[in-house]
Amino acid sequence: MDILIKNGRIIDPANGLDEKGDILVEKGVISKIGGTIQKAGAEVIDAKGKICAPGFIDMHTHLREPGREDAETVETASRAAVRGGFTTVCAMPNTTPPCDSRANTEFIIEQGKRAGLIRVIPIGTITKGRKGEELSEMAELQRTGCPAVSDDGDSVEDASLMQRALEYASMLDLLVISHCEDKKITGAGVMREGYFSTVLGLAPIPKEAESTIVARDISLAERTGARIHIAHVSCSESVEIIREAKKRGVKVTAEVTPHHLALMDKDLKGYDTNMKVNPPLAGEADVKALKKAVKDGTIDVIATDHAPHPEHEKEKEFDHAPFGMIGLETALPVIRKVLIEEGDMEWPEVIEKLASNPARILGCGRGTLSKGAVADIVMIDPEREWIYEKEGILSKSVNSPFIGTKMKGQVTDVVAGGRHVLKARGIV
Repeated sequence: MDILIKNGRIIDPANGLDEKGDILVEKGVISKIGGTIQKAGAEVIDAKGKICAPGFIDMHTHLREPGREDAETVETASRAAVRGGFTTVCAMPNTTPPCDSRANTEFIIEQGKRAGLIRVIPIGTITKGRKGEELSEMAELQRTGCPAVSDDGDSVEDASLMQRALEYASMLDLLVISHCEDKKITGAGVMREGYFSTVLGLAPIPKEAESTIVARDISLAERTGARIHIAHVSCSESVEIIREAKKRGVKVTAEVTPHHLALMDKDLKGYDTNMKVNPPLAGEADVKALKKAVKDGTIDVIATDHAPHPEHEKEKEFDHAPFGMIGLETALPVIRKVLIEEGDMEWPEVIEKLASNPARILGCGRGTLSKGAVADIVMIDPEREWIYEKEGILSKSVNSPFIGTKMKGQVTDVVAGGRHVLKARGIV
Protein backbone atom coordinates (compact mmCIF):
# COMPACT_ATOMS: atom_id res chain seq x y z
CA MET A 1 0.00 0.00 0.00
CA ASP A 2 1.14 3.55 -0.74
CA ILE A 3 1.91 5.66 2.33
CA LEU A 4 1.31 9.40 2.76
CA ILE A 5 3.06 11.07 5.68
CA LYS A 6 1.43 14.42 6.49
CA ASN A 7 2.45 17.59 8.35
CA GLY A 8 5.88 16.51 9.57
CA ARG A 9 9.10 18.46 10.03
CA ILE A 10 11.17 16.92 7.25
CA ILE A 11 14.89 16.79 8.02
CA ASP A 12 17.22 15.35 5.38
CA PRO A 13 20.83 16.46 5.98
CA ALA A 14 22.01 14.83 2.73
CA ASN A 15 19.94 17.38 0.80
CA GLY A 16 20.11 20.25 3.30
CA LEU A 17 16.37 19.94 3.88
CA ASP A 18 14.61 21.14 7.04
CA GLU A 19 11.02 22.18 6.39
CA LYS A 20 7.44 21.27 7.15
CA GLY A 21 5.66 19.17 4.57
CA ASP A 22 4.40 15.82 3.35
CA ILE A 23 6.10 12.69 1.99
CA LEU A 24 4.51 10.23 -0.44
CA VAL A 25 5.77 6.65 -0.68
CA GLU A 26 4.72 4.67 -3.76
CA LYS A 27 5.91 1.16 -4.60
CA GLY A 28 8.45 1.29 -1.80
CA VAL A 29 10.21 4.49 -2.86
CA ILE A 30 9.79 8.18 -2.11
CA SER A 31 7.87 9.62 -5.07
CA LYS A 32 7.08 13.11 -3.76
CA ILE A 33 8.42 15.19 -0.88
CA GLY A 34 7.64 18.64 0.46
CA GLY A 35 4.59 20.88 0.40
CA THR A 36 1.04 19.55 0.55
CA ILE A 37 0.46 16.20 -1.14
CA GLN A 38 -2.79 14.36 -1.76
CA LYS A 39 -3.10 10.67 -2.71
CA ALA A 40 -6.38 8.78 -2.78
CA GLY A 41 -6.25 5.33 -1.24
CA ALA A 42 -2.92 5.77 0.52
CA GLU A 43 -2.35 4.92 4.18
CA VAL A 44 -2.12 8.29 5.92
CA ILE A 45 0.26 8.88 8.84
CA ASP A 46 -0.26 12.15 10.69
CA ALA A 47 3.22 13.40 11.65
CA LYS A 48 2.13 16.73 13.11
CA GLY A 49 4.60 17.76 15.82
CA LYS A 50 7.04 15.07 14.73
CA ILE A 51 10.34 14.95 12.89
CA CYS A 52 10.49 12.88 9.70
CA ALA A 53 14.04 11.80 8.97
CA PRO A 54 15.93 9.13 7.04
CA GLY A 55 15.99 5.78 8.84
CA PHE A 56 18.99 5.48 11.14
CA ILE A 57 21.95 3.30 10.18
CA ASP A 58 23.91 1.57 12.94
CA MET A 59 27.45 0.87 11.78
CA HIS A 60 28.24 -1.25 14.84
CA THR A 61 25.76 -3.87 16.04
CA HIS A 62 26.40 -7.25 17.64
CA LEU A 63 23.60 -9.60 16.59
CA ARG A 64 25.27 -12.64 18.25
CA GLU A 65 23.89 -15.02 15.64
CA PRO A 66 25.33 -17.51 14.81
CA GLY A 67 26.69 -19.02 18.02
CA ARG A 68 25.13 -17.01 20.84
CA GLU A 69 21.42 -17.11 20.09
CA ASP A 70 20.81 -17.19 23.84
CA ALA A 71 21.94 -13.54 23.96
CA GLU A 72 20.44 -12.20 20.71
CA THR A 73 19.32 -13.27 17.25
CA VAL A 74 19.07 -11.41 13.97
CA GLU A 75 15.29 -11.34 14.45
CA THR A 76 15.27 -10.01 18.03
CA ALA A 77 17.95 -7.44 17.21
CA SER A 78 15.93 -6.36 14.17
CA ARG A 79 12.89 -5.77 16.38
CA ALA A 80 14.94 -3.73 18.86
CA ALA A 81 16.47 -1.78 15.98
CA VAL A 82 13.08 -0.84 14.55
CA ARG A 83 11.91 0.31 17.97
CA GLY A 84 14.98 2.57 18.10
CA GLY A 85 14.51 4.00 14.61
CA PHE A 86 17.23 1.97 12.86
CA THR A 87 16.31 0.68 9.40
CA THR A 88 19.80 -0.64 8.63
CA VAL A 89 22.24 -2.36 10.98
CA CYS A 90 25.75 -3.63 10.34
CA ALA A 91 26.31 -7.08 11.84
CA MET A 92 29.78 -7.22 13.36
CA PRO A 93 31.66 -10.44 12.58
CA ASN A 94 32.77 -11.64 16.03
CA THR A 95 30.27 -14.49 16.02
CA THR A 96 30.79 -18.25 16.16
CA PRO A 97 31.71 -18.96 13.44
CA PRO A 98 32.84 -15.47 12.40
CA CYS A 99 31.73 -13.88 9.14
CA ASP A 100 34.86 -14.84 7.19
CA SER A 101 33.42 -16.73 4.22
CA ARG A 102 30.78 -16.55 1.50
CA ALA A 103 28.59 -19.08 3.34
CA ASN A 104 28.67 -17.17 6.63
CA THR A 105 27.97 -13.88 4.87
CA GLU A 106 25.02 -15.34 2.99
CA PHE A 107 23.66 -16.77 6.25
CA ILE A 108 23.53 -13.32 7.89
CA ILE A 109 21.88 -11.77 4.83
CA GLU A 110 19.31 -14.57 4.67
CA GLN A 111 18.51 -14.30 8.39
CA GLY A 112 17.95 -10.57 7.94
CA LYS A 113 15.55 -11.20 5.07
CA ARG A 114 13.78 -13.87 7.09
CA ALA A 115 13.24 -11.43 9.97
CA GLY A 116 11.63 -9.18 7.37
CA LEU A 117 11.90 -5.85 9.15
CA ILE A 118 15.09 -3.99 8.29
CA ARG A 119 18.22 -4.24 6.17
CA VAL A 120 20.95 -6.30 7.82
CA ILE A 121 24.42 -5.70 6.34
CA PRO A 122 27.17 -8.20 7.22
CA ILE A 123 30.66 -6.94 8.06
CA GLY A 124 33.33 -9.44 7.07
CA THR A 125 36.50 -10.27 8.97
CA ILE A 126 39.95 -8.86 8.24
CA THR A 127 41.59 -12.18 9.09
CA LYS A 128 40.41 -15.77 8.82
CA GLY A 129 38.66 -16.80 11.99
CA ARG A 130 39.58 -13.41 13.47
CA LYS A 131 42.80 -15.09 14.56
CA GLY A 132 45.10 -12.34 13.27
CA GLU A 133 47.22 -14.82 11.33
CA GLU A 134 46.02 -14.88 7.71
CA LEU A 135 43.99 -12.42 5.65
CA SER A 136 40.41 -13.33 4.82
CA GLU A 137 39.18 -13.53 1.23
CA MET A 138 38.18 -9.89 1.24
CA ALA A 139 37.22 -9.71 -2.44
CA GLU A 140 34.83 -12.63 -2.05
CA LEU A 141 33.34 -11.12 1.11
CA GLN A 142 32.81 -7.85 -0.74
CA ARG A 143 31.15 -9.59 -3.71
CA THR A 144 28.85 -11.47 -1.32
CA GLY A 145 27.63 -8.29 0.36
CA CYS A 146 30.16 -6.99 2.89
CA PRO A 147 30.88 -3.25 2.43
CA ALA A 148 33.53 -3.37 5.16
CA VAL A 149 35.80 -5.70 7.11
CA SER A 150 36.75 -5.73 10.78
CA ASP A 151 38.17 -8.04 13.43
CA ASP A 152 36.05 -6.16 15.98
CA GLY A 153 36.65 -7.35 19.50
CA ASP A 154 40.36 -7.51 18.65
CA SER A 155 42.91 -5.42 16.83
CA VAL A 156 45.08 -7.05 14.22
CA GLU A 157 48.10 -7.38 16.48
CA ASP A 158 50.65 -7.92 13.70
CA ALA A 159 51.34 -4.49 12.17
CA SER A 160 52.74 -5.96 8.95
CA LEU A 161 49.58 -8.05 8.50
CA MET A 162 47.44 -4.97 9.14
CA GLN A 163 49.42 -3.09 6.50
CA ARG A 164 48.79 -5.87 3.97
CA ALA A 165 45.11 -5.86 4.89
CA LEU A 166 44.91 -2.13 4.22
CA GLU A 167 46.78 -2.50 0.92
CA TYR A 168 44.35 -5.21 -0.18
CA ALA A 169 41.32 -3.20 0.99
CA SER A 170 42.62 -0.12 -0.83
CA MET A 171 42.68 -2.02 -4.15
CA LEU A 172 39.07 -3.05 -3.56
CA ASP A 173 37.96 0.34 -2.14
CA LEU A 174 36.76 -1.68 0.84
CA LEU A 175 36.30 0.04 4.20
CA VAL A 176 38.36 -1.27 7.12
CA ILE A 177 36.75 -0.82 10.55
CA SER A 178 39.42 -0.86 13.24
CA HIS A 179 38.88 -1.96 16.83
CA CYS A 180 41.82 -0.13 18.37
CA GLU A 181 43.08 -1.94 21.46
CA ASP A 182 46.51 -3.14 22.46
CA LYS A 183 45.52 -6.03 24.70
CA LYS A 184 48.99 -6.25 26.17
CA ILE A 185 48.36 -2.78 27.61
CA THR A 186 44.76 -3.61 28.56
CA GLY A 187 45.91 -6.69 30.46
CA ALA A 188 43.41 -7.66 33.15
CA GLY A 189 41.96 -4.14 33.27
CA VAL A 190 38.21 -3.63 33.63
CA MET A 191 37.76 0.17 33.73
CA ARG A 192 39.54 3.34 32.61
CA GLU A 193 42.69 4.17 34.53
CA GLY A 194 42.34 7.20 36.79
CA TYR A 195 41.17 8.46 40.16
CA PHE A 196 38.03 6.33 40.20
CA SER A 197 39.76 3.08 39.25
CA THR A 198 42.01 3.66 42.28
CA VAL A 199 39.14 4.52 44.62
CA LEU A 200 37.01 1.60 43.46
CA GLY A 201 39.89 -0.85 43.54
CA LEU A 202 39.28 -2.01 39.98
CA ALA A 203 42.08 -2.98 37.59
CA PRO A 204 42.81 -0.03 35.26
CA ILE A 205 42.95 0.21 31.48
CA PRO A 206 45.23 3.05 30.34
CA LYS A 207 44.11 5.30 27.48
CA GLU A 208 47.19 4.22 25.58
CA ALA A 209 45.61 0.80 25.01
CA GLU A 210 43.39 2.63 22.51
CA SER A 211 45.37 5.64 21.31
CA THR A 212 48.56 3.77 20.35
CA ILE A 213 46.63 1.51 17.97
CA VAL A 214 44.63 4.46 16.62
CA ALA A 215 47.93 6.14 15.74
CA ARG A 216 49.37 2.95 14.23
CA ASP A 217 46.37 2.08 12.08
CA ILE A 218 45.85 5.62 10.82
CA SER A 219 49.55 5.80 9.91
CA LEU A 220 49.22 2.54 7.97
CA ALA A 221 46.06 3.79 6.25
CA GLU A 222 47.87 6.97 5.26
CA ARG A 223 50.74 4.94 3.84
CA THR A 224 48.47 2.63 1.83
CA GLY A 225 45.74 5.10 0.83
CA ALA A 226 43.05 2.86 2.34
CA ARG A 227 39.77 3.97 3.88
CA ILE A 228 39.76 3.34 7.63
CA HIS A 229 36.99 3.81 10.17
CA ILE A 230 37.90 3.99 13.86
CA ALA A 231 35.33 2.21 16.01
CA HIS A 232 34.03 3.39 19.40
CA VAL A 233 36.46 6.28 20.09
CA SER A 234 36.66 6.94 23.83
CA CYS A 235 39.48 9.35 24.70
CA SER A 236 40.79 12.81 23.82
CA GLU A 237 44.16 11.46 22.62
CA SER A 238 42.42 9.40 19.94
CA VAL A 239 40.31 12.39 18.95
CA GLU A 240 43.40 14.53 18.39
CA ILE A 241 45.11 11.85 16.30
CA ILE A 242 42.00 11.57 14.10
CA ARG A 243 41.59 15.34 13.84
CA GLU A 244 45.18 15.85 12.69
CA ALA A 245 44.94 12.93 10.24
CA LYS A 246 41.86 14.46 8.64
CA LYS A 247 43.72 17.73 8.19
CA ARG A 248 46.42 15.79 6.31
CA GLY A 249 43.82 14.27 4.02
CA VAL A 250 43.91 10.73 5.40
CA LYS A 251 40.80 8.75 4.47
CA VAL A 252 39.75 8.29 8.08
CA THR A 253 36.31 8.40 9.67
CA ALA A 254 35.30 7.65 13.25
CA GLU A 255 32.38 6.78 15.50
CA VAL A 256 31.38 7.25 19.12
CA THR A 257 28.70 5.44 21.12
CA PRO A 258 25.82 7.10 22.99
CA HIS A 259 27.03 5.57 26.25
CA HIS A 260 30.50 7.09 25.91
CA LEU A 261 28.82 10.49 25.56
CA ALA A 262 26.35 10.00 28.42
CA LEU A 263 28.26 8.06 31.08
CA MET A 264 31.61 8.50 32.83
CA ASP A 265 34.03 6.46 34.94
CA LYS A 266 32.57 8.02 38.09
CA ASP A 267 29.22 6.36 37.31
CA LEU A 268 30.79 3.00 38.14
CA LYS A 269 30.64 3.80 41.87
CA GLY A 270 27.73 1.36 42.18
CA TYR A 271 29.72 -1.41 40.47
CA ASP A 272 26.92 -1.87 37.91
CA THR A 273 28.31 -4.45 35.49
CA ASN A 274 25.97 -3.13 32.78
CA MET A 275 28.35 -0.17 32.65
CA LYS A 276 31.34 -2.41 32.06
CA VAL A 277 32.11 -1.76 28.41
CA ASN A 278 35.09 -1.94 26.08
CA PRO A 279 36.54 0.59 25.55
CA PRO A 280 35.81 1.63 29.14
CA LEU A 281 33.83 4.67 30.22
CA ALA A 282 36.03 7.74 30.32
CA GLY A 283 36.54 10.73 32.60
CA GLU A 284 34.90 14.14 32.29
CA ALA A 285 37.66 15.73 30.18
CA ASP A 286 37.50 12.90 27.65
CA VAL A 287 33.71 13.06 27.43
CA LYS A 288 33.91 16.80 26.74
CA ALA A 289 36.46 16.11 24.00
CA LEU A 290 34.19 13.48 22.44
CA LYS A 291 31.20 15.84 22.40
CA LYS A 292 33.31 18.58 20.82
CA ALA A 293 34.55 16.11 18.20
CA VAL A 294 30.99 15.12 17.30
CA LYS A 295 30.07 18.78 16.95
CA ASP A 296 33.04 19.80 14.81
CA GLY A 297 32.91 16.74 12.55
CA THR A 298 36.06 14.99 13.74
CA ILE A 299 33.76 12.14 14.75
CA ASP A 300 31.45 11.37 11.83
CA VAL A 301 29.06 8.76 13.21
CA ILE A 302 27.14 7.79 16.32
CA ALA A 303 26.95 3.97 16.53
CA THR A 304 25.45 1.91 19.32
CA ASP A 305 27.96 -0.95 19.74
CA HIS A 306 24.86 -2.87 20.85
CA ALA A 307 26.38 -5.80 22.79
CA PRO A 308 23.82 -8.17 24.34
CA HIS A 309 24.68 -10.53 27.20
CA PRO A 310 22.34 -12.78 29.22
CA GLU A 311 21.57 -11.67 32.77
CA HIS A 312 23.38 -14.59 34.39
CA GLU A 313 26.61 -13.51 32.68
CA LYS A 314 26.32 -9.91 33.85
CA GLU A 315 25.28 -10.89 37.38
CA LYS A 316 28.84 -11.63 38.44
CA GLU A 317 31.61 -9.79 40.25
CA PHE A 318 32.72 -6.81 38.20
CA ASP A 319 36.06 -8.39 37.31
CA HIS A 320 34.40 -11.47 35.82
CA ALA A 321 31.39 -9.98 34.01
CA PRO A 322 31.68 -9.58 30.22
CA PHE A 323 32.10 -6.19 28.56
CA GLY A 324 29.14 -4.60 26.76
CA MET A 325 25.66 -3.11 26.97
CA ILE A 326 22.62 -3.05 24.69
CA GLY A 327 21.75 0.26 23.07
CA LEU A 328 19.49 0.09 20.02
CA GLU A 329 16.29 1.12 21.80
CA THR A 330 17.81 3.93 23.89
CA ALA A 331 20.20 5.56 21.42
CA LEU A 332 17.88 8.36 20.30
CA PRO A 333 16.75 9.71 23.72
CA VAL A 334 20.27 9.37 25.17
CA ILE A 335 21.72 11.35 22.26
CA ARG A 336 18.91 13.90 22.48
CA LYS A 337 19.71 14.52 26.12
CA VAL A 338 23.49 14.86 25.89
CA LEU A 339 23.87 16.57 22.52
CA ILE A 340 20.68 18.62 22.07
CA GLU A 341 19.22 19.28 25.53
CA GLU A 342 22.54 19.59 27.37
CA GLY A 343 24.73 20.43 24.37
CA ASP A 344 24.53 22.91 21.54
CA MET A 345 23.64 20.66 18.62
CA GLU A 346 20.45 20.73 16.54
CA TRP A 347 18.38 17.88 15.17
CA PRO A 348 19.80 18.09 11.61
CA GLU A 349 23.34 17.69 12.98
CA VAL A 350 22.36 14.67 15.06
CA ILE A 351 20.47 13.00 12.20
CA GLU A 352 23.50 13.49 9.98
CA LYS A 353 25.53 11.38 12.45
CA LEU A 354 22.83 8.70 12.64
CA ALA A 355 21.83 8.42 8.99
CA SER A 356 23.50 10.52 6.30
CA ASN A 357 27.13 9.99 7.32
CA PRO A 358 26.90 6.23 7.91
CA ALA A 359 25.23 5.84 4.50
CA ARG A 360 27.98 7.86 2.83
CA ILE A 361 30.80 5.96 4.54
CA LEU A 362 29.30 2.54 3.81
CA GLY A 363 28.08 3.46 0.33
CA CYS A 364 24.88 1.59 1.09
CA GLY A 365 22.49 3.81 -0.87
CA ARG A 366 20.30 4.77 2.07
CA GLY A 367 20.31 7.63 4.59
CA THR A 368 18.36 10.13 2.49
CA LEU A 369 14.81 11.22 1.72
CA SER A 370 15.63 12.07 -1.90
CA LYS A 371 12.93 11.53 -4.51
CA GLY A 372 13.37 8.03 -5.87
CA ALA A 373 15.19 6.76 -2.77
CA VAL A 374 14.13 3.58 -1.00
CA ALA A 375 11.62 4.67 1.65
CA ASP A 376 13.46 4.30 4.96
CA ILE A 377 11.80 6.90 7.15
CA VAL A 378 11.73 7.41 10.90
CA MET A 379 9.18 9.57 12.71
CA ILE A 380 10.26 11.08 16.02
CA ASP A 381 8.23 12.78 18.73
CA PRO A 382 11.01 14.97 20.19
CA GLU A 383 9.04 15.93 23.30
CA ARG A 384 7.44 12.65 24.29
CA GLU A 385 8.51 11.47 27.76
CA TRP A 386 8.66 7.80 28.66
CA ILE A 387 10.37 5.38 31.03
CA TYR A 388 12.68 2.67 29.73
CA GLU A 389 11.37 -0.42 31.45
CA LYS A 390 12.90 -3.88 31.52
CA GLU A 391 9.62 -5.59 30.71
CA GLY A 392 9.26 -3.72 27.42
CA ILE A 393 12.74 -4.38 26.01
CA LEU A 394 12.61 -6.09 22.61
CA SER A 395 16.21 -7.21 22.60
CA LYS A 396 16.69 -10.77 23.88
CA SER A 397 19.09 -9.43 26.53
CA VAL A 398 18.43 -6.66 29.04
CA ASN A 399 21.94 -5.53 30.00
CA SER A 400 21.33 -1.79 30.05
CA PRO A 401 22.23 0.72 32.77
CA PHE A 402 19.38 2.95 31.57
CA ILE A 403 16.56 0.69 32.81
CA GLY A 404 14.19 2.76 34.95
CA THR A 405 15.42 6.03 33.42
CA LYS A 406 12.94 8.70 32.35
CA MET A 407 13.61 9.43 28.68
CA LYS A 408 12.59 12.27 26.39
CA GLY A 409 12.25 11.83 22.65
CA GLN A 410 10.77 8.70 21.13
CA VAL A 411 10.45 7.01 17.75
CA THR A 412 6.74 6.49 17.08
CA ASP A 413 6.65 5.14 13.52
CA VAL A 414 9.11 3.61 11.08
CA VAL A 415 8.81 2.95 7.37
CA ALA A 416 11.50 0.49 6.24
CA GLY A 417 11.86 -0.53 2.62
CA GLY A 418 8.53 1.13 1.93
CA ARG A 419 6.68 -0.85 4.60
CA HIS A 420 5.13 0.65 7.74
CA VAL A 421 6.92 -1.70 10.16
CA LEU A 422 6.57 0.30 13.39
CA LYS A 423 3.11 1.76 13.91
CA ALA A 424 2.39 3.77 17.06
CA ARG A 425 5.34 2.00 18.78
CA GLY A 426 4.08 -1.47 17.83
CA ILE A 427 5.93 -3.83 15.48
CA VAL A 428 3.71 -4.63 12.49
